[in-house]
Amino acid sequence: MLNVGLDHFLVVSSLLFCLGIFGIVTRKNAVMVLMGIELILNAANINFVAFSRYGNFGYNGQLMALFVIILAAAEAAVALAIVLNIYKTFATVNVDEIDKLKE
Repeated sequence: MLNVGLDHFLVVSSLLFCLGIFGIVTRKNAVMVLMGIELILNAANINFVAFSRYGNFGYNGQLMALFVIILAAAEAAVALAIVLNIYKTFATVNVDEIDKLKE
């Protein structure tokens, strides 16, 4: 029987974090960058819950994860509205092609 411990949660969380960073750095599409940010936030949630479970901190980790989920939902709504406005203005969602916002 496999006992899932803190190390397993930390490995999964670090893999999600690395995939999120990779998605942010390598993608030009704004929606894919937002998905990378969501992966990073989910990695933080896994850490909060794991440390709450194995660190005997009570329910503080779950409450922080709940706040991060609420923050991620608000961030996704606002960011998608911005991406739609950029697409309407420039007809592209590639982040390297919207440098005309400086003008």
